[in-house]
This record gives sequence, C-alpha cells and structure tokens, in this order.
Amino acid sequence: MTAPIPGTDGPSPRPRTAQHYSVAPPPAAPEGYVAPGMPGAVTGFDPTEPEPRPAPRHRTALAVTLALLAMLLSGLAYGSAPLRAADSLGWLAIAPAGLVALPLGRLGGPGRLLPPLGALLAAGALLLGQLIEHLRRLHTEGPTPHGLLHETLTTWRADLRPLDAAFYAIALIGGFLLTRRTATRT
Repeated sequence: MTAPIPGTDGPSPRPRTAQHYSVAPPPAAPEGYVAPGMPGAVTGFDPTEPEPRPAPRHRTALAVTLALLAMLLSGLAYGSAPLRAADSLGWLAIAPAGLVALPLGRLGGPGRLLPPLGALLAAGALLLGQLIEHLRRLHTEGPTPHGLLHETLTTWRADLRPLDAAFYAIALIGGFLLTRRTATRT
C-alpha cells in the first residue's frame, strides 16, 4: 500500500519530513528571467553556476612605500617628543607598529612577507625615534669633536637599558600581528 498523493484524496496521514537535496537548490533567477528555449530568454545565465566575485587588488609596491613613509614619520614623531617625557615614551612602541601595519595590511593584502616586513619597519621606527632623541639631546649640549652621527650612536649604545629590549619586542610583535590582522580583515 502506498500513501495517497496530496491533493487527490486529501492530505497524507504521514508526518511531513524534511526535504533533502544532494546538491544545493538553484539560486533565484534574475529579474525578467525566462527559461532557456522560451521567447525572450536571457542568454549567458546559468542558474547552477554562482556569480564570480572579483578578486581584490593588492598594491604591494604602494603599500611598502606608504609603510616606509609611515616608519619615517612615526620615528620622527617618536624622537621629537619632549625630552622630559623620554622615559615614559617607550611604552608607546605600539603606535609606530600600528602606523606601519595599516598601509601594509590594507593595501598589500595577505602576503606572506608583509607581516615580517611590518615587524622590521616598526622596530626601525622605534630605532629611528631613539636616534633622533639622542641627536636632539647632543645638539642641545653643544658641538661634538668626533662628529654628530658618531656621538649619537655612541650615546645611544651607552644609554640602552634592559627595558629597551621589551620596547623592541613590543614593536616587533605588534608590527607583525597588526599587519597580519589588518590584512585578513575584509
């Protein structure tokens, strides 16, 4: 015995079951769609094929150029802070990392080399900022006998503290993670 077909003898006494598909049902047809072979049929529409999404454009050269510019500007801003705030400024090492990571991630996309580059540029911005700070300090003291660059590097090496390693670690890790995170956001 078979169950009656709905509409012929009334509703089926069996409970309604879920409808299963071996493939997804075809998407809804576009406005004005007429089935193939009918007069006025739209050509080039296949209801079983999804519309392809355009691939995002990645501008790696522009991203690296803007990241280098961000490194220079953030290093200049970091080194130009008032000299009395120099001791508490180290914790702001994440700011150059964020400024470098933004153009690398947004414009460069999810490239494999961009997060390490972001880490290096963030640490470079921190180094540049510290060198500018020492250069300013030496410039206020007066002329130096050996040369400004040599004296700047000498005083920077002499002034390094163990806490500076933490600041460089913050810049490296922050540059890497922020570049990767901004690249994966859509």
